[in-house]
Amino acid sequence: MDQLTITQLKQSAGDSPISASIDVQLQSCVTKTTKSGKPYLELTLADSIDQFTLKIWENLPQFKLAQELPAESFLRLAGDWTQNQYGLDAQRWDFRPLNQSEIADLLTGNPETSAQQRKDWETINDLCNSIHDPRLHTLCQNFIQSHGILFQRTAAARKNHHARRGGLVEHVAQMMRSAKAISTVYTDLNLDLLIAGILFHDCGKMWENTYPETGFAQPYDIQGEMLGHIPLGIDLCGRLWSAMMTDAPDDWNELFPLSEDVRIHLLHLIASHHGTYEFGSPTLPRTPEAIALHYIDNLDARYEMFKQGYNAAPELAPGIQQKQFPLPANLVAPLAHFPEQPHSPAPTSPDAQTPTSAPKKTSTPAEEPELEDELQAKPFTGELF
Repeated sequence: MDQLTITQLKQSAGDSPISASIDVQLQSCVTKTTKSGKPYLELTLADSIDQFTLKIWENLPQFKLAQELPAESFLRLAGDWTQNQYGLDAQRWDFRPLNQSEIADLLTGNPETSAQQRKDWETINDLCNSIHDPRLHTLCQNFIQSHGILFQRTAAARKNHHARRGGLVEHVAQMMRSAKAISTVYTDLNLDLLIAGILFHDCGKMWENTYPETGFAQPYDIQGEMLGHIPLGIDLCGRLWSAMMTDAPDDWNELFPLSEDVRIHLLHLIASHHGTYEFGSPTLPRTPEAIALHYIDNLDARYEMFKQGYNAAPELAPGIQQKQFPLPANLVAPLAHFPEQPHSPAPTSPDAQTPTSAPKKTSTPAEEPELEDELQAKPFTGELF
């Protein structure tokens, strides 16, 4: 029997049963009733990068055992799995608690995802270090030092996109890479401000979507529930700014733009990043950096939703998969890139003179930013993710 992650199980299961086991943590066990009044359990189960719900009907022997499970139990589920429009289902299955060694392995997380998140955290640190404005540079460093560990345990959402331990690091790093690339086209953008705004735009989610040190269940926090991540982010950024300015060097008073202008522009990026009042922004984007951050944020979130949809959505017909909320329509397989062809030299006449080749310019380290490789487009092989 294969040992799979939740994501691998979603990718493999279909109409025909497959035998597999998965290691998970119980996030919740809720008793519900059918239309006919019969009780059933709905379990929410998670690992380091994904989650799903499993229904247990009253007539199954697992019903009573599952009711008695302690909160946040670590389990191994083994059986025959299928998947339909309602999600994963199991037949002839059972579960048992994980031992301490198995729990430790599960908490380590998917090796590929963990490696990517470490790389993304380095990207965030490197791009924050590249900020020229000493006020924004110092503010970002103070945030990373005081909140970096909690930030790395936080998801970007409870569902829909980057809804996993460390998902916020993935989301923020990709947004920063996008901002750096876009700034080479829209050269008037204040990249210092944009990088700092991306770091702080979702920092309030440390009270909405964070994870404990040992677990995959996002707890609920009274501040996150009562205020939401935008007001919390504005408050945290404002407090860090005030503390920084208390010990600010005297020569910062001579800097342009003025410190107060930098502060209010940064807070505006946090306040306006949802883009519209109906999506929770207390104000609308009013600067080029604010509108750029909003669209970079939305693009990365939507791109992640397509990625998840291609991995999990049931196929309706060849190349067409079922609509996944909140995407607007059924998914269609993307078009592969046309393969690059080697360039043939242009034909020349016998009398044509061969032009002298210009000497190749040798790039220096200063001309090749450390993160440049991450911004290079790669030929598409036909497999999007």
